[in-house]
Amino acid sequence: MFRNVVVRLVTETGRVKNAPLIQRLTATSVSVRSFSGVKDAEQQQPFDGSLLEFLVCPLSKKPLRYEAETNELINEELGIAFPIIDGIPNMIPQEARLLQKDTDASTSPTQG
Repeated sequence: MFRNVVVRLVTETGRVKNAPLIQRLTATSVSVRSFSGVKDAEQQQPFDGSLLEFLVCPLSKKPLRYEAETNELINEELGIAFPIIDGIPNMIPQEARLLQKDTDASTSPTQG
């Protein structure tokens, strides 16, 4: 679509001032983000750890911990994890994942 718009603009105006730029823009190598849900390892951008100084949980306002293995920001207190997509934390509470807590029989109260 972008290519069609550029070609149309060029043909309607009748003159091209910067032909190499137009050729680069109309090339098929223009990167388009895939919305297929499949992530490539090289497509994933790293998370900037310095953001942890400023980011807090939107629900509890407590600091978050970065988990590199799952690429998530963790709130230990509430047991939720916010995903990081393309290097950007998704801090929407509805998008957060509930963490599975290990249940230990020795720490759970007994019923009697």
